[in-house]
Amino acid sequence: MKHRGAPPKDKPSQLRIIGGTWRGRKLSFLARPGLRPTSDRVRETLFNWLAPAITGANCLDLFAGSGALGLEALSRGADQCDFIESDALAAKSIQNNLRKLEEASPRGRVDIVDAQTVIRSAQRPWDIVFVDPPFDDGIGTAILEGLATHSCLHDDSWVYFETRSSDPEPVPESLYAVHREKTAGDVLYRLLTPTSSP
Repeated sequence: MKHRGAPPKDKPSQLRIIGGTWRGRKLSFLARPGLRPTSDRVRETLFNWLAPAITGANCLDLFAGSGALGLEALSRGADQCDFIESDALAAKSIQNNLRKLEEASPRGRVDIVDAQTVIRSAQRPWDIVFVDPPFDDGIGTAILEGLATHSCLHDDSWVYFETRSSDPEPVPESLYAVHREKTAGDVLYRLLTPTSSP
């Protein structure tokens, strides 16, 4: 979930899929306190970066919130996405949207669980991992470290990391290289690749 202000609890909001099979589709989600989808502008840039890797990818959307990143990935040809969201109502919105997209439903799995729990119990690596934690929680760097040390990534995996640009969380330099980096307002977003095996 993205904690950048507190919209009214449970107010319906919309997100738009901006590319791929479901381009232009509008989906509703509950605007839970602190939840905001990654902007269209940022998603467009991110998925341009990921274009060579997205088809057939196995994705993990940590702190899924509205599910915007994982749903966009599925629309653009990812084979499967695990959506991890600790807020039960936000998770239910993602499940509802997967059902609305019909063929996406069997390709998306939603788990109501803490991100660290998923990382510690990983059974296999993911090709693409989206990491957009609450800015004020300061847990992004720890999540990156956990991904690299708990068999969540392989040598060719990509990790998207979103944080506040005015007070960015650091990327562990011994574990990742920054492949791409850009800012949009007070958002700093980076595409990382693993540099070493645990």
